[in-house]
Amino acid sequence: MVADGAAPPIDKACGEGLMPDTIEALKRIGIGASALDGYPLRGMRFLNGDLTVKAEFAGAQGVGVRRVVLHRHLMECAQKAGVTLHWKTSVTGISPAGVTMAGKTIAARWIIGADGIRSRVRGWARLERSHRPQLRYAFRRHYRVPPWSDCTDVHWSRNAQAYVTPVSSTEVCIVLISSHHQGRFASMDAEFPRLAERLASWKPVGSERGAVTFSHHLHRVYRGHVALLGDASGSVDAITGEGLCLSFHQARVLADSLAAGDLSRYQAEHRRLARRPTLMGRILLLLDRQPNLRHRAMRALAAHPDLFARLLAVHVGDTSPTHLAATGALLGWHLLAA
Repeated sequence: MVADGAAPPIDKACGEGLMPDTIEALKRIGIGASALDGYPLRGMRFLNGDLTVKAEFAGAQGVGVRRVVLHRHLMECAQKAGVTLHWKTSVTGISPAGVTMAGKTIAARWIIGADGIRSRVRGWARLERSHRPQLRYAFRRHYRVPPWSDCTDVHWSRNAQAYVTPVSSTEVCIVLISSHHQGRFASMDAEFPRLAERLASWKPVGSERGAVTFSHHLHRVYRGHVALLGDASGSVDAITGEGLCLSFHQARVLADSLAAGDLSRYQAEHRRLARRPTLMGRILLLLDRQPNLRHRAMRALAAHPDLFARLLAVHVGDTSPTHLAATGALLGWHLLAA
């Protein structure tokens, strides 16, 4: 049984680019990429001033897909699995007896808090984080314009990043991420003049949506018969683009742990799954905070495009620990020489 205070279709301010590892995670729960009604993505590009670096995914493609489309497929998949969906039904508390919703207590063997970055279930279960993370702000808008790239483009400026992802043959999704809450689309001319010029003659679709993003980790993601999932269980900064993928992998591990009646398995696997996205998040946030280092890194990657391809493979999980260590050593060497 799933209870949600909202009603479908549920939209969120996200980048809408699903990397190959996310597509594989969706496939494992019964949602194939061909059903996603999106735009194929061949790789990623980083753009910083006059420097551009590009790498294609080594294996399968990614997909750019509207969040409401993905949500519809997830609902259909859940219903086929026998899940009862209660919309416009807020959960107001949990107890050893079960879950309180719509003024009634529903008995539950297991309670899963998948209620986002500001999870109430996390607080009710006394699993709150012990530190205050640094907040960043994300704002999303769609534009009715034919895509000019078959990649997810990441534009860097001194104060922000702009993620551009095609989601159909006639529409792109743009997300601005910044440490400043003023970094809305009104600032695009100043932060990303080339991107703003490209979009100047095209109309935005729908309203601008915003969200808070930050990285945080919990010492424990379960207590008794309550477990946390997705952003409720700890999050990686939106700069990584890995939030959904991490949630889908956690869901499969949690399902196995519930079947075995042992949530300690989930705790151990949850920690393991978070390592790579956390590492990539730290690297990307370091580039965000250090413009000079970012410029040197971009010069090194432009001179050695094979290194950017290796980093992209690390980012989407298509590598071994040995490959990760070797890639880090190569990057460090080229940074010294840049």
